[in-house]
Amino acid sequence: MSDRPIPTLLDMTPGNPVYQADPHVVLDDLRNRCPAHEDPVSGSLMLTRYEDVRGVVNNRDLWRDPAKGSGGGLMQQRFQDQVDAGVQRTHITSILTLDDPDHSRIRHPLAQALYARVAKFRPQVEQLVDDALDALEGETEFDLMERYCVPIPIDAIARILGVDKSRLAEFRTWSEGVIQGLNPFRNAQQTAVMETAAEQLRAYFTEAMAARRADPRDDLISDMVKLQAEGADLDDGEMRLNLEALLVGGNLTTTDLIGNAVRNLLLNPAELAKLRADPGIISAVVEESLRFEPPIDITGRIASSETEIAGCPVKAGKSLMVSLRAANRDPEVFDDPHRFDVSRKHRSHVAFGGGAHICIGAPLARLEAAVALGKLFERFPNLRLARPDETPAWRTMPFFRGMATLPVVV
Repeated sequence: MSDRPIPTLLDMTPGNPVYQADPHVVLDDLRNRCPAHEDPVSGSLMLTRYEDVRGVVNNRDLWRDPAKGSGGGLMQQRFQDQVDAGVQRTHITSILTLDDPDHSRIRHPLAQALYARVAKFRPQVEQLVDDALDALEGETEFDLMERYCVPIPIDAIARILGVDKSRLAEFRTWSEGVIQGLNPFRNAQQTAVMETAAEQLRAYFTEAMAARRADPRDDLISDMVKLQAEGADLDDGEMRLNLEALLVGGNLTTTDLIGNAVRNLLLNPAELAKLRADPGIISAVVEESLRFEPPIDITGRIASSETEIAGCPVKAGKSLMVSLRAANRDPEVFDDPHRFDVSRKHRSHVAFGGGAHICIGAPLARLEAAVALGKLFERFPNLRLARPDETPAWRTMPFFRGMATLPVVV
């Protein structure tokens, strides 16, 4: 066995230049040498094999709420120190990290309303994408992230929520600020930005919910206050918090899905040629993009009882950290996993997690990505990277992977 140290959670962040350049240099090493191990930074059992990761995210007996963890490393202790036992959990965290019965109680009406909206939303996504493309007409070079990948998801979720166009710029700023809540290593300045953005979002949604009760519109906020009035068991604080979470989740991750997919198609012209030859394979292109370069690195669970996972004894309260990114490139499951192949034989990836906590926004993200990618390459058939030999400008947000800029030439 190698005497090199086992990579820790800190080695799986942009603070490690090797990981920033190519996460799989670190993840392949970790999966090969120690696919299940105690991580000293997070205090978690870290898992990187597909079967282990999929087993954990699909296991409905495990807890999602990290506040239920016990002991552990520095990150777990920092989280525990921030938990206010005097505040109701459903008023400070969304369904992302809630457990049953609260998780199901809140998620069910939200999913009911959201999925009904998404099912009839394709024409509006197409219009949003066409508008974004029209704004690029006549330009020869631009930053695709700023001009295309960022505005489309935020405009789409804002349209579903019923946000006025005049408030979109504010929403982009607020959502970028609130996303720092998912950064366990945020500094004081980032925390201040997060808290200010959260306060402004709370004020907006409080006002919007009251307005929809008085004058319903054709939007998700109206749907939710209507469901509440008809007996859905959730209070205003829970509804507001989870609408905010939809806004945040509908921004960053879908932006990165689209941007990463464009970049990988441009870097793999043979795969892009397949899409050009048959636009009907766009769903397969989206799924391979999610497998190959997912927006999110990791997710977690908490053991609800004494058990065994990946051959390791696990005590109740033990934190489990799983690498979605490593699982999606496991050679035991995916042939030639480091090859971007839109014709790949289907095998379910774990980019959206799984089980009861599978990403509630997955159908919307898939829809936006399919429309945005298909129309982009139709409108700009000669699209190419402006500076293909330069180091990609990856953002530095821990546990998320996407580009800060993506200069292209049309």
